[in-house]
Amino acid sequence: MNILHVVNIYFVLPYFIGDQFKYFKSKGYNMNVVCSPSEYLADYAKKQGFDYIESPVNRSISLKEDFITIRNICKFIRKKDIDIVVGHTPKGGLLAMVAAWLMRVPNRIYFRHGLVYETSRGLKRFILMSVDRLASFCATVIVCVSPSVLKRSIEDRLAPANKQIVLGHGTCGGIDTEFKFNPALVDRQKVADLRKRWGIKESDFVIGYSGRLVRDKGIISLVRAFDMLEDADDCKLLLVGMFEVRDALPEDVKERIENDPRIIYTGFVNGGMEYYYSLMNLYVLPSYREGFPTGVLESQAMELPVLTTRVTGCCDAICDGRSGLFITHDPEDIVEKIDEIRLKHRIDGRFGREWVKEYFDCRKVWCEIEKLYK
Repeated sequence: MNILHVVNIYFVLPYFIGDQFKYFKSKGYNMNVVCSPSEYLADYAKKQGFDYIESPVNRSISLKEDFITIRNICKFIRKKDIDIVVGHTPKGGLLAMVAAWLMRVPNRIYFRHGLVYETSRGLKRFILMSVDRLASFCATVIVCVSPSVLKRSIEDRLAPANKQIVLGHGTCGGIDTEFKFNPALVDRQKVADLRKRWGIKESDFVIGYSGRLVRDKGIISLVRAFDMLEDADDCKLLLVGMFEVRDALPEDVKERIENDPRIIYTGFVNGGMEYYYSLMNLYVLPSYREGFPTGVLESQAMELPVLTTRVTGCCDAICDGRSGLFITHDPEDIVEKIDEIRLKHRIDGRFGREWVKEYFDCRKVWCEIEKLYK
């Protein structure tokens, strides 16, 4: 069986799909990818064993480039005799589903990784919802990556309820709790080397975050909360991710992140995230919207307590009071909850790891995905 995944940027491949490529190839499936050009793509394709073509999949609307990419996907579908097309993210999903519908591919799976319109208003919101509805119309099945995304999708009438599903308890591919995000397997020397590289002492209390550094992720609230911490000379804020032009942070917040000696900004990290989680004492995601926050699961698998908001996606990602605590976007509330972890040690991270292993291990999720393929 020939399967094609369409994504907008390289980052989506290891973050959302990962070793699925190896897993399904070992079971006899032929894996293929369409992705925007990336310096990392060739090496990753070789390691994971998939064929690919590069074609621009821009987040913004660009009629000329979008038409070219739809045409390229159609040609690739014909060349590889594709049986299943899987589209990820709003734009990648739209172009994938339109091309697969035009080529009459029998199985067209749209992964709804979140509801980007939730934080938009007016005409922009209408356009974003219309894009999602078009992708949904062209799909044969829609996989919502969390129960709350499914609930909101039905309420907002993005597609008929009987066309939409959730895999198990959620996520798009699960995480590797056995061989990757497992604190028992971490090389302590590598952790020590990373501490030295970033100037983190063993005695420091490290508040961590991973992902895009944009407004929707609540980074402004996180930085302001960090400023308000009292008796925090031993605290560091570790931000693993990259700035983006779309939904960009204000210049003053960006400059603060880049210049404050207590804030560690790594930029994009291509692999080895388990070692960055090993530097952290607490993981914080004050997001305004999510699909299903993979970083929250990864950090829990690494036995970290988590603070996150009770918004779409995030509300499904922790056990409140056991693996983490819910926060608001108010910096004062974030400070209060950080201190409950930092000073009162309220959450035991070991529970979070067992919870993630039970419900979100990648091998369990991959079995659900294979049922879709069959």
